[in-house]
Amino acid sequence: MTITVRDLRPEVRADAEGFARVRRLAVPFLPATPESVLHLLTRTHPDARFRLLIAEEDGEVVGTAQVYAAHESPEPGQGNANVYVHPERLRRGAGALLVRAAEEHLAAHGVTKVFSWVLDEPDNRAFAERRGYRASRSAHFLRLDLAHGALPPLPDVPPGVELRTAADFADDPRPLFELDAETTEDEPGDIDFEFTDYAAWLAETWGHPLLDRDLTSVAVADGRPVAFTVAHTDGSGRYCTAMTGTARAYRGRGLAKLAKSHSLHRARTAGCTEAFTGNDAGNDPMIAVNKWFGYEICATEVRHVRELGRPSE
Repeated sequence: MTITVRDLRPEVRADAEGFARVRRLAVPFLPATPESVLHLLTRTHPDARFRLLIAEEDGEVVGTAQVYAAHESPEPGQGNANVYVHPERLRRGAGALLVRAAEEHLAAHGVTKVFSWVLDEPDNRAFAERRGYRASRSAHFLRLDLAHGALPPLPDVPPGVELRTAADFADDPRPLFELDAETTEDEPGDIDFEFTDYAAWLAETWGHPLLDRDLTSVAVADGRPVAFTVAHTDGSGRYCTAMTGTARAYRGRGLAKLAKSHSLHRARTAGCTEAFTGNDAGNDPMIAVNKWFGYEICATEVRHVRELGRPSE
């Protein structure tokens, strides 16, 4: 059987459906729909040199790669290549072809350091190491059963704090952009980010098809958003936290827990049956918050990095 690699064609619905299907099978903890796949491809900033690659075998999508330069980082020359293969189509060469195509694309656009998330399983880690990637930080996927598990009671809202939703900011979401930019700068990770492009944020984040504005909770104090939890839903009963954060001057007051608690309670009322989130393994404050809710680790990924130009096997 011959495996070929090519770009996802946005005009062909089957490409997006195949990409989303493989992603759900390989990493079921991350929501993926054809609409969210197409959104990434068509709304990501041009400076990211963004590409979605698919590996095909006999007309079936068996592997995917999400490839882009870290254009929002103050350090140039960094990029990402996240490759996932259908669990029943492993060891046929799809992953190797996708990695090669991704690296060639990034190298052509000046990327010299490639980061990739790899599921923390022996075969996956060995695959990365054979190609010259070395392990870096790790992160956990966590799951919470909303259908059968008990959520902690809603915390009291402190004086001077008001809870709102993202939908309340529909006419002017810029305050949410400013909060997102501040909290993202402090998020643990291998690559530093600086969000300064409001128009790009509107297109990529605010306009994301999975963003559930009614379930996204925002704590407001002193006339501005100071903490939030961003909810993504895919219409199948799955809820995913895309981001949770607190402005620097308001940390240590339990506002992130407050916002997330209200979001989860509303999600359960809205019919969501399971919730997913992700934590950097070194983010102790958020790990403690999620344990309080009852989240349990369901998988781990390890960030790997390779310096392009160095040989691999």
